Amino acid sequence: MTREIENLSPEAAAAEHARLAEEIAAHDRAYYAEDAPVITDAEYDGLRARLEALEAAFPELAHAESPTQTIGAKPSGKFAEVRHAVPMLSLGNAFDEDDVAAFEARIRRFLNLKDDETLAFTAEPKIDGLSASLRYEKGVLVTGATRGDGQTGENVTENLKTLDKIPKRLTGDVPDVLEVRGEVYLSHADFAALNAAQEAAGKPAYKNPRNAAAGSLRQIDPAITATRPLRFFAYAWGEVSEPLADTQSGAVERLKALGFATNGDMKRCEGVEALLAHYRDLEARRAELGYDIDGVVYKVDRLDWQARLGFVARAPRWAIAHKFSPEKAVTKLNNIEIQVGRTGALTPVAKLEPVTVGGVVVSNATLHNEDYIRGIGKDGEPIRGGTDIRIGDTVIVQRAGDVIPQIVDVLKDRRDGSEQAFVFPKVCPVCGSHAVREEGEAVRRCTGGLVCRSQAVERLKHFVSRKAFDIEGLGDKQIEIFFDIGLLKEPADIFLLPNHSDRIQQLDRFGETSVKNLIASIESSRKVELHRLIYGLGIRHVGEDTARKLAQYFTTWDAFSGAVKQASGGRPGSQYIELSNIRGIGPVAVGHLMEAAEKVASLQPLDVSLQEQLRFVHEKLNQTHRQALADAYRTWERFVVAVQRAFNEKPSAAYLELSGIDKVGIVATESLVEFFDEPRNAAAVSRLLEHLEILDAEMVVSDSPVAGKTVVFTGSLERFARDEAKARAQSLGAKVAGSVSAKTDYLVAGPGAGSKLTKARELGVNVLTEDEWLSLIGDA
Repeated sequence: MTREIENLSPEAAAAEHARLAEEIAAHDRAYYAEDAPVITDAEYDGLRARLEALEAAFPELAHAESPTQTIGAKPSGKFAEVRHAVPMLSLGNAFDEDDVAAFEARIRRFLNLKDDETLAFTAEPKIDGLSASLRYEKGVLVTGATRGDGQTGENVTENLKTLDKIPKRLTGDVPDVLEVRGEVYLSHADFAALNAAQEAAGKPAYKNPRNAAAGSLRQIDPAITATRPLRFFAYAWGEVSEPLADTQSGAVERLKALGFATNGDMKRCEGVEALLAHYRDLEARRAELGYDIDGVVYKVDRLDWQARLGFVARAPRWAIAHKFSPEKAVTKLNNIEIQVGRTGALTPVAKLEPVTVGGVVVSNATLHNEDYIRGIGKDGEPIRGGTDIRIGDTVIVQRAGDVIPQIVDVLKDRRDGSEQAFVFPKVCPVCGSHAVREEGEAVRRCTGGLVCRSQAVERLKHFVSRKAFDIEGLGDKQIEIFFDIGLLKEPADIFLLPNHSDRIQQLDRFGETSVKNLIASIESSRKVELHRLIYGLGIRHVGEDTARKLAQYFTTWDAFSGAVKQASGGRPGSQYIELSNIRGIGPVAVGHLMEAAEKVASLQPLDVSLQEQLRFVHEKLNQTHRQALADAYRTWERFVVAVQRAFNEKPSAAYLELSGIDKVGIVATESLVEFFDEPRNAAAVSRLLEHLEILDAEMVVSDSPVAGKTVVFTGSLERFARDEAKARAQSLGAKVAGSVSAKTDYLVAGPGAGSKLTKARELGVNVLTEDEWLSLIGDA
């Protein structure tokens, strides 16, 4: 994790996370829907890598549907669609050895493995190509598909049949149904030959082997694909009528025996050191492999353990991609421009003299915020040794995770006096409104709100994005055009566009067919799932996963909006929020502090460090909690005052219920309340709802004994780790909350249960032991 990420405030990190998510969605539309990418695949991967780095530093931003875990995009319509029997998943990323160790530790913790119990993985090169799935029935290849959005791919069967390395018929002991997953790619030599042929024919060269492989496979005419020297490595499977083996390594060996090309550099490793040793070996031999790889994929070897570990949304818990080390280059910073996002955040972007970094031409790099440019963090700590960044500087550019562009250092000895210090604007460069930086934040925001064109346009772009309302044909350019001519100012206006079809058709690049398709897409979007509506509103700190959690918990719009309104009447005070926002202090720890508020007032200061004295406050404040509190308050007196004020500013039960929903928290709750308390927002939402049919959230499992029930886990679970217990409950349709209320149906209490158990008994909540819970759900 880079130092500059550590220096970001939670607000700044959340703002950048939201901005990058919007940018990724725009590039998804450009590449998959419009066939007009504006950045390379590697640069696109870089945006995703930045999100992963942010989420590693700020866990509260991590969620199952973050763009770091999204898979491709909705099929383009050029090919028939194929519904994957088993979803084709993405992978989480690791960028350094600590990430790999943390991954292994999470696996052990989830499975409750002892320290001396063997945990084996497979480690294989991460091929930089295009994922594909091959379905065999009775040994015959019947369907070949791209990954698409993970659920639905494109039918490219005839194209895949042209690849020499893909068997058309399997012989021997073959399962009746076998879906083989793998990567289509081009070797370096074949890529060079292909580009030479392109140039000889007067056609543009491909930018990299991955683009070339994707473009070659997705040709409408299979005869063109047949002329391309595409290759295929098999490394996984989807639906199978019978198990291939008991282990990942054994299953890949089985695929090899059936005639598939598998990667000879896959290795079975036991423990972190063995994984890292193979990683270093592949990194050293990377240029000799003859094809592009951008890291190493680690997978738990035992398939029964993979099944237990399961998935987080669309990524497995049992696998991770360890990206190669960053690559650097030196270039000149020509200018700094300010971009304004939908939340009003002013983000500086470096305009660079184009330079090749690891095979990709980089011309832009993020500068994060004004502190990063200044070289001094908001806490006074130096960044890059305190060196500022000036226009005209010679800088070192790095792509973290092998792909993302960022400026990591300035070569001060190359300054000649012509460099210009950058003055961060105090007004919005788009609308001229004041740009305010609130105390404790690193980000400066435009106060223009609805009068700021950039904010309004970016909100509309977010609203129509793939993971919100997913309105095809209403891309960035179309939104800007409609906004500027007065047809589109707020989301409700989108559903009035069909009334202006004649006017739209008169605009440049809007033919009869495109307008007809746009209107059809708008009409189909009137029926919307609850989580998409919540996410589409663009509320700060309410990402896709939070929106989905809220939808699953409340199931209907009326229940959700009513809960937010109730919470608005019982908001906590500023001291309670400050305490809750200390990094390392979650809602559970805040609850412990509120329980101990009276005790804190009576304790006398001791001649020990604050961290040591905090041991006497509450037995369940662990070392992480104590260190975080000591860093925040420094003295016992300040800590006591903070706890007493926070206790007097506690929120209402309705507010605690909302913030206690799994993965929601106080930051998102505050954003929800503030959004709906703003009369203009409430009015805009009301106008929008007139055009919509909101679909209630569906339970994951409707016939389980806990479907629709609210469950809270507390104490030390012995049969399962806490995360595994929550995941299992949610898979059965239960709602997992973080705090006990009158609406709680079950409290599952392990040894050491404290205040939650007491409160549950006071409220008459059904309290279960771990064994009773497992018996209830049928897992005993």
